[in-house]
Amino acid sequence: MNAAAAQLGISRIGQIAINVRDLDRATAFYRDTLGLPFLFSAGKLTFFDCGGVRLMLSRPERPDLDHPSSILYFVVPDIKAAHRQLLDQGVKFEGEPQLIARMPDHDLWLVGFRDSEQNVLELMSEVPRA
Repeated sequence: MNAAAAQLGISRIGQIAINVRDLDRATAFYRDTLGLPFLFSAGKLTFFDCGGVRLMLSRPERPDLDHPSSILYFVVPDIKAAHRQLLDQGVKFEGEPQLIARMPDHDLWLVGFRDSEQNVLELMSEVPRA
């Protein structure tokens, strides 16, 4: 941790906001299709847990914030199985899972897809070498 982060006490990401156009549709996608644990709704906001990071779905508050979200990388143990499962649920993928990098002890695989609001997301798998 660098000195500035140490002074502020920043240690991890606590929440990520994801822009949506249709909150009900997006809530169903993240809850039912991706299977993220639903935490709560508050007014026009919906919250999910993703391994200790809270994801907040909301309509953009101002016109200058109305753009696709940053890319979120969801770690899965078996990218090919996760890809097949989401395809079976009608998720639109950008392609097939691809080997991105051979690391000393694992291979890094990625595949991009779109959520119900057309935000780009990725599945990520770090496959241990035998």
